[in-house]
Amino acid sequence: MIAKTYSNRPKYLNLLKIKQPLPAIVSIIHRITGVLLFFPGIPVLLCIFQDFLGSQESFDYLQKNLQNPLMMLIILPPLWFFFHHVCAGIRHLLLDQHIGVELQQARTSAYLVFVVGIMLTTLTGLLLW
Repeated sequence: MIAKTYSNRPKYLNLLKIKQPLPAIVSIIHRITGVLLFFPGIPVLLCIFQDFLGSQESFDYLQKNLQNPLMMLIILPPLWFFFHHVCAGIRHLLLDQHIGVELQQARTSAYLVFVVGIMLTTLTGLLLW
């Protein structure tokens, strides 16, 4: 009989087939929203502010464009990015202080990040329009 040898080569892991727990998903989305808020979020926001502060005509033009329903739909995802990132950031700060590190608490706080982020986005969207 031939003895079976094991290789030290790394194994291939298909991350799309692995079922991630909810806290891991929240952590991954927290990183993604942070990147999206940084770029293109900050440059786009700075361009809007530059136009906004340029003149009264540019302010009126921007204000008129923000009332467009399509523009409202375009603004909702960045709002959710912001609120999710803030809520997940607060969750991570609490975890760094060893608050909510037990498994059930971590799952509950991850679920709350999603719920609160969506609620804040909905409320802000309703208040803006």
